[in-house]
Amino acid sequence: MSETAAPGTTQDAPAMQFHPRPEPGAPTPWAFPAPERGQLPNGVTVLRCHRPGQQVVAVEISLAAPLEAEPAGLDGVATIMARAFSEGTDKLSAEDFTAELERCGATLDAHADHPGVRLSLEVPASRLHKALGLLADALRAPAFPDGEVERLVRNRLDEIPHELANPARRAAMALAAELFPPHARMSRPRQGTEETVERIDAASVRAFYEAHVRPATTTAVVVGDFTGVDLDEALADTLGAWTGAPAAPRPATPVTADDTGRVVIVDRPGAVQTQLLIGRTGPDRHAAVWPAQVLGTYCLGGTLTSRLDRVLREEKGYTYGVRAFAQVLRSTPDGSGTGMLAISGSVDTPNTGPALADLWQVLRTLAEGGLTDAERDAAVQNLVGVAPLKFETAAAVAGTLADQVEQFLPDDYQAHLYERLAATGTVEATAAVVSAFPVGGLVTVLVGDAAAIAEPVKALGIGEVTVISS
Repeated sequence: MSETAAPGTTQDAPAMQFHPRPEPGAPTPWAFPAPERGQLPNGVTVLRCHRPGQQVVAVEISLAAPLEAEPAGLDGVATIMARAFSEGTDKLSAEDFTAELERCGATLDAHADHPGVRLSLEVPASRLHKALGLLADALRAPAFPDGEVERLVRNRLDEIPHELANPARRAAMALAAELFPPHARMSRPRQGTEETVERIDAASVRAFYEAHVRPATTTAVVVGDFTGVDLDEALADTLGAWTGAPAAPRPATPVTADDTGRVVIVDRPGAVQTQLLIGRTGPDRHAAVWPAQVLGTYCLGGTLTSRLDRVLREEKGYTYGVRAFAQVLRSTPDGSGTGMLAISGSVDTPNTGPALADLWQVLRTLAEGGLTDAERDAAVQNLVGVAPLKFETAAAVAGTLADQVEQFLPDDYQAHLYERLAATGTVEATAAVVSAFPVGGLVTVLVGDAAAIAEPVKALGIGEVTVISS
């Protein structure tokens, strides 16, 4: 008689077999896509980029209608015009225009900024021709109905109090007003103030459109899978049918700024947090230092592991996060554009003084000891390594190409930027970030309780302190 195994035990259990651990394959070579540049007979510049598999096509329209072109006293008219493009044409009412976009499965957005007005269309490739026709009609013959423009103005007026109540938005307004002289458009809110917006009517919107919107100064960026799509025919039938007078490029007004170190407190009595925005002006992407500046700024405050976060968030617990960044405000064909370098975040009110003291100490330590090779390597890996994911969608590629157009950059700029980032050394990145954020040349804006934070901030000696009302 054979023996029986005791309950709960195994007899002659098979040996566990381990399968080989999967190993990662070789990375697929990637480069930012190069567009094909052309021009329609009416003067519209076209950048097209075939992206197999991207069945949602992205179209970016860049109009040379910068904010500085707005008439005196009508700040915000470019924003109202941008929003009014979808409010009907000579063929369709506002409701019908929206309905036709929905039938195409398309979305249309628009906004105005210092470089100009941008319209963004996304649509399935199978309905691209129809959607381009709607977009072309909006550009060619916008209705700008009195009632719709009045509604957009009212909506904009309703937004302004909310923006003023938002500490981050209020800080951005105060920093712009400090850096740039009052006559400069950059010193004032992009979308206008209550005083200027309430003056805008349909007639002023039409006048701005007629003065600045025409095919000869328009660029269209089209990105997506064009398989089975006759893009040449679609463009010729739609944007190519738009007519208008030629125009010489608008000269850019020279930008002046005052980066003298000082502190402005926007008083919010009783605020439990202080919003920080510390900045100065800098170069645009034409500058040779831009890649090194991007890399150094990322090490300073571009991620959760950056120096500012390590000290202010992880070690001291002052904040949920602090970020350092660089952005382009306006570029010019000769490369003498203007950018913004800034550090932003928020801290609890009692620790405003200590947080600023530690932030300045981070900047001093950086200037004295520099970045480490490990910091530089991690930044390169994050900035360059994630690029294929960042540009997975057609909209991301189209938006970047449109940015390059507005900033007068060559079509292959973004592709070469990653090469330059990877080739930037630690010493070069250190020099760039130290130059970008000099301890004695930063304008500090604090939105918070002046009664609680003014004296501790004055004791830091980082500049003259001025208190203004919110």
